[in-house]
Amino acid sequence: MRRIKIVLTFFIAVILTGCSDDDNGTSFFYELATVQEASLPDQFNREEIYTITVSYYRPTDCHSFAGFDYDRLGNERTVSVVNLVVNRGNCNDLETTDLVEVSFDFLVGNEDSYIFRFWQGRDENGDNQFLTVEVPVL
Repeated sequence: MRRIKIVLTFFIAVILTGCSDDDNGTSFFYELATVQEASLPDQFNREEIYTITVSYYRPTDCHSFAGFDYDRLGNERTVSVVNLVVNRGNCNDLETTDLVEVSFDFLVGNEDSYIFRFWQGRDENGDNQFLTVEVPVL
């Protein structure tokens, strides 16, 4: 009987400590940032790699660049900047005059042209807005 009590006490202790919330309350989420500018060449050459630079405003010091959301459909490329936002409760607003530049490499394939659509937010109706640039391929 004593052995059962010891085992039962052990299991209760494991269950209670296994459910403790000890992550100090810090959480994070991902958020799209609106692209302000995009730098692309006037034309592409097939089978070459180009660096495409986009600029956006970082709203607070809790925001940091996490990567790109990149979709392709035919010759269209839809590009969004993704920020990681740490929700620590003491975020400071940053100046909206300093653009953050980030870039990605693009390998030109066999299309005659590429249409890049850079996400710029939503309008008053909730529709996505894009900065659209078409680049011909030689």
